[in-house]
Amino acid sequence: MEVFLSLLLATIFYLLSLLHCYWVGGGKWGFEAALPTKESGERIMNPRKIDSAIVGLGLFAFGSLYLLHSGIVPINLPSWVWRIGSWIVPGIFLLRAIGEFRYVGFFKKVRNTPFGQRDTKYYAPLCLGIGIIGLVIAWM
Repeated sequence: MEVFLSLLLATIFYLLSLLHCYWVGGGKWGFEAALPTKESGERIMNPRKIDSAIVGLGLFAFGSLYLLHSGIVPINLPSWVWRIGSWIVPGIFLLRAIGEFRYVGFFKKVRNTPFGQRDTKYYAPLCLGIGIIGLVIAWM
């Protein structure tokens, strides 16, 4: 079960990393939908390509952490990397699911924007799922 869950998270992180790389390369699909906006439609964030690249690399690193933990790739991580990463990664995604109480997460106030609706339906649940699966793996 631990191997399956680790591979599931690795796959999710690699796909999200690829999406960010696509945006770095100039792709437009999904970019606007992934950015929170005020009720007026004004973006809250205006990420540059370097910002997407950094997030993409981070997601790739998270995917690699879980891929290596699965044992499919025969490279042993130092035990401290797994001990720390196995709690930090789920923590990041659980905090993202909770949100910042205005535009992002389950407890956001601004819900009637296109992003707010997608966040409630897709993004926050995905982050919650990643966080819970990550904690399950950490406790195994």
